[in-house]
Amino acid sequence: MEACFKSFTMGGLRRSLDIKFRVLAGFLTCRTVSCSRSPIKCQLSKHQPVTRGKATLLRSCPSAYFIRHRGTEASLSSVAPAFVMMKFDKDGNVTTFEKKKMELYHELSLQARDLRFQHLTSITARNNNIIIRMEALKAVVTPNSLLVLDFRGLGLERWLVLELAPQLNGDHGALATHSLPFEFRALEAILQHRVNTLQARLNEVHPVILDILESLVDPKLLSADRSKLHILLQNSKK
Repeated sequence: MEACFKSFTMGGLRRSLDIKFRVLAGFLTCRTVSCSRSPIKCQLSKHQPVTRGKATLLRSCPSAYFIRHRGTEASLSSVAPAFVMMKFDKDGNVTTFEKKKMELYHELSLQARDLRFQHLTSITARNNNIIIRMEALKAVVTPNSLLVLDFRGLGLERWLVLELAPQLNGDHGALATHSLPFEFRALEAILQHRVNTLQARLNEVHPVILDILESLVDPKLLSADRSKLHILLQNSKK
């Protein structure tokens, strides 16, 4: 009697679990899976197993996955990094254009690391080229041309057009290196501009610094004005 009761109980429990599993499987089969970033919806097949993990999900909607993958590759390849350049040749001609970075590396026989400009001030020689950075100014001097890179929005346009071009062409006051090869003229013009910029900055802050120093050593004052010390500290960073 006890054996019959156990058999009846186990059989009923097994049938109950089987019914619940079928209902759950039918519910999962009717679900639709919306693939990320794609208007395509992939419905799970009734003959396929229940989705378990990423691999089964990708097999259930391959079209949406590959469409998204191809779109990503196309968008990355269409946006190649480029330099905005102003070119000065030895004849005084000036041209402005954009050039892909990889093309410029190949043309100048340079590595990508050569034009990263990691230091604010540097002059480096690489493969018959002179690579220059003077704060915002980034340039490459070749035997036949001067290339100024990414010059827009830096306040350099006026100097480039009105001063640098005539200097390289022999006008606007002869350079000391006018009889030397083009690379020396370009290098002198850039260094001269850098010195003039620093001199103008010094002329601006010099009177202010002198006034502050005189007030700090005034014997009539028992304590220093902290606001003036702050101004002095800010000017020391320029």
